[in-house]
Parts: sequence; C-alpha cells; structure tokens
Amino acid sequence: MVFLFAVVGSALAWGLYKGFDFFAGDRNKLQGLWAKGDYPGAYAFGKEALQKRPLDPFTLTVFGFASYQLAGAQITAREVGVYLDDCIWALRKVIIQSSLSVDPRLYYVLGKAYYHKGPLYADLAVTYLEKARKAGFTAEDLAEYLGLSYAGIRDYRNSVVAFSQALEVTAKNPSDLLLLAIAKSYLALSEKDSAKAYLMRCIDSSRDAKIIVQARLLLGTLLASQGDSSGAEAQYTAVIAMDDQNADAHFQLGELYNSAGDPIKARSEWRKTVKIDPTYGPARARLSL
Repeated sequence: MVFLFAVVGSALAWGLYKGFDFFAGDRNKLQGLWAKGDYPGAYAFGKEALQKRPLDPFTLTVFGFASYQLAGAQITAREVGVYLDDCIWALRKVIIQSSLSVDPRLYYVLGKAYYHKGPLYADLAVTYLEKARKAGFTAEDLAEYLGLSYAGIRDYRNSVVAFSQALEVTAKNPSDLLLLAIAKSYLALSEKDSAKAYLMRCIDSSRDAKIIVQARLLLGTLLASQGDSSGAEAQYTAVIAMDDQNADAHFQLGELYNSAGDPIKARSEWRKTVKIDPTYGPARARLSL
C-alpha cells in the first residue's frame, strides 16, 4: 500500500499547484483516516466532502482508492460493483482534470478496478494498465493483471507475453493461478506442448485443491485430444479421487470409455454425471441415445 500513500501525496501536491483552495481541516482529517487504514471512514468522509467540492482531485483520489480497497472486502457481487463504480467514477474525474500529466498509479488502480468489474470491461482494463506500464510504472502484479485482461479480450498472444513478464517477477515462487492462466492462454493459441508444461507445473506446485482440479481437467482434455487415453484417464481418476462429486471428470471419463469401445462403463460414468448434476446436458444427451 506504500504506493497509495505516495499517490495521495501526489494528488495533494497537484491540487495545490492547480490552485484549489482546500479546507485544511477536511484535508487533514481525510489524510488521517487514510493513514490509519480506516477505509470505511475515508470513504464516508470523502463522499461527504465531495458534496461540497466535487472536483477536488485530492478528495477524489482518496475516495477512489478507499472505494477500491472496500470493494475487495465485500461479499456480494452487487456490493463489490458499487464500490468499483465509485472508484472508477472518482479516478476518471481526476484523470480528466489533469491537462498536462497523470500520475501513472492512477491508471494502474483504475485498470485493476475495470478488470474486477468483469470480462465486459477487459478492454478498458487493458487500456489503463498499458497506460500505467508505458508511463514507466512498475508493480509486482501489473504484468499479471495485464495478462488476465488481454486474455479477457481474447488477445492470447499479448496475454502470454504479459504472463511471461509476470513469471519473471515471481520466478522463484510463481502463483498457481498464474501458472494456470498461462496454460489457458497457450491452450487458446493451440500451443499444446507449452500448455501441458504449465499445467503439469501447476499441478505439482499447487496446494489448492480447486486449482489442481481445474488443471487436471484441462490436462486430461489436452491429453485425450493428443490420443493419450491412458494419460487422460489418469487425470480424470485423480480428480475423482479428490472429489467424487465432480461431474465433469465423470463425464469425460465416460467419453474416454466410449471412444475405447466400452459403452457399459461409459454409460455408468454418464449416469453418475447426471446423478451429480441432473441438468448436465451432454451427459443426458449421451444417455438418450
């Protein structure tokens, strides 16, 4: 959070330079709330202050950053969306007012906010994250967010480039999510050998059962497409050993058995699939044949 304190200071300096007549008491109170990590307090006080001074860049910046912090602490998607919208609204106002230059850290937080808004905003996430990068800003997660955002607009080549840069930053201990994301981009590019390598690396290094299940399912499908039925079967059975209620693993295992000429075992797996998830369309279609 060090950079956020720095950018708040930058906003203050920028506002004074532009000749804004801040109320010293309001400014000091807002700074104090932020410095204590009281994001709800900074958000509430900032919102109130903006009623009086809606174009004040310092207040907008603190309000925007507090909104971003609060978004990450919410439970429901609706609540997250409210705070992200407030963040985006505030930071865009600061950027629009800046006729000469914009602190790239504003672009960085704005880009991340757009990413968290969802896939429909991935193009805007790319736009602002790239602005931050091209302005020389660096952060440990910048390249990873860029990779995820590029994947969101299906620009998988640039996604892989960004992910590779992220991997350099975390070379000693890359996250399992990063390894899985890289594998997915390689799969989208039909670069199966590279995808396989990252999926196996993800499986070997992850301690998160959900991530391992995702990686094994993808690896199983990849191996099946390459004609390695035994390898694919091993991945699906490994998933079932971890979670015997995984409908996808049972269905894909049924597909393997069916391709191998064993319809009895195949239908058994498809029935298990439908028992787990009665709405699983592909399995129901198979059983209706």
